[in-house]
Amino acid sequence: MGRLVTPATFLVNEILSEPAYLIGIITAVGLIAMKKSAGQIIGGAIKATLGFLLIGAGAGLVTDSLAPLGTMIQGVTGAHGVIPTNEAIVGIAQDQFGSRVAWLMILGFVVSLLLARFTPLRYVFLTGHHMLFMATLLTVVLADGGRSTVAVVATGGVLLGIMLVAMPAFAHPWTKRVTGSDTVAIGHFGTAGYIVAGAAGKVVGKRSRSTEEMKLPEGLRFLRDSMVATALSMLLIYLVLAVLYLVKEGQRTAFKAFAAGTGGVATGTGNYLMQSVMQGLQFGIAVAVILFGVRTILGELVPAFQGIARKVVPGALPALDAPIVFPYAQNAVLIGFIASFTGGLIGLALLTWVFNPAFGLALVLPGLVPHFFTGGAAGVYGNATGGRRGAVVGAFLNGLLITFLPALLLQVLGAFGDQNTTFGDADFGWFGALIGNAGKAGGAAGLVVVLLLGLAVLGAAIWVQKRVVETGWDPGAARDALMPRESAAAPAGAESGSAPAAYAKIPPPAGAPAPPPAP
Repeated sequence: MGRLVTPATFLVNEILSEPAYLIGIITAVGLIAMKKSAGQIIGGAIKATLGFLLIGAGAGLVTDSLAPLGTMIQGVTGAHGVIPTNEAIVGIAQDQFGSRVAWLMILGFVVSLLLARFTPLRYVFLTGHHMLFMATLLTVVLADGGRSTVAVVATGGVLLGIMLVAMPAFAHPWTKRVTGSDTVAIGHFGTAGYIVAGAAGKVVGKRSRSTEEMKLPEGLRFLRDSMVATALSMLLIYLVLAVLYLVKEGQRTAFKAFAAGTGGVATGTGNYLMQSVMQGLQFGIAVAVILFGVRTILGELVPAFQGIARKVVPGALPALDAPIVFPYAQNAVLIGFIASFTGGLIGLALLTWVFNPAFGLALVLPGLVPHFFTGGAAGVYGNATGGRRGAVVGAFLNGLLITFLPALLLQVLGAFGDQNTTFGDADFGWFGALIGNAGKAGGAAGLVVVLLLGLAVLGAAIWVQKRVVETGWDPGAARDALMPRESAAAPAGAESGSAPAAYAKIPPPAGAPAPPPAP
């Protein structure tokens, strides 16, 4: 068994769990299918890999710049509890379940490819780290009852494969509304939050203008640059919290807030405040790096996937990480982050005063990283169907989801529920809690119930694909009928005569397909 585990563990931990390698391989396969030259194949694969490394570098910068902010918020509010961090809980679980996670992930990816080939769910999930996260979650939940390795891997592999094709299908009508195309899908396990955000925008924002159309005084037109607006907003947030933290905790503690970064221990109040300014600017740089990485990856992956769609999985769509939607509404990303974080704070207050005393639910602190990535994406989805009100309300609801769902998930994680961390994104919460509670039946009966739930999710996804996605339902059609149609900047490669957008949008990233023609 050891010889079999070693290559599987290497494949998962060193290749499949690295989104950059996975994207590079998929891009190369697509270019080979398109019969490109060796130089084009190598160059395209490397460029796609570098694009994802840029996204990862930007994400690392975001994490680093938000860490001191989290310390300040905890110091100012005095809140203590569980902080959802996917990477942390996965790292803890790997020590005990590493080989099972490896085999489960491999089986799940194979099952997803088979489902993409032989069902209407033509999606290939390419967000490798989220595959690893979901594989770990399913292993922990299914193994809690003392089940055998074979039972855990086989059952979890089927469930993972289903989720990899089902969630992009559920979100696809809303994703098409964001991108204006049917060539890229969302492959991220915050999907429930994005659907809720899009649905909320549809309800509250029929007459609300887009976040990208914010009217600014002439003297503030520089804020139209999303990188400037993002950096300035975070700079102000940092300054306010830095002052509050200094007042409450005193110089001795506050001056150490940036010690883990490049700033070191502050030498005085002025130095402390300027360190907070630098952190805000670093956040703006991080977002700019992510957006550039998205443009790079789309420019290579979308054309390459045309070859895969024709040769390997006909009609397949690449399901990509959440930042793939950021360039389509950059103001909405920042608005969504703030609204989602606000929802997390209110959710924490409700847990503290109501649900913890009444039901014993854990206190879930708002993790800034999940609120930025899922909240930012939720803001984009909410804006696509409901403009500014949709972005705010949709992201706020996402913040509530990623506060309450992790609290419910902790109740089925067994010993891992005591680790002071848990999985953070919405789909981990609802699916993990569902599978964990169903599996409490124990033995073969529990596995049967779990598999039936998986088949129900698969059946629902196929129904959505056939009755909603393929019929061309547009969740923003009612808004288009009420809002005056305005000309938008034509995206690169758009055909003349194509329909103008319902609201002004920045041009999509290079390589993104043109919006569909008017019906």
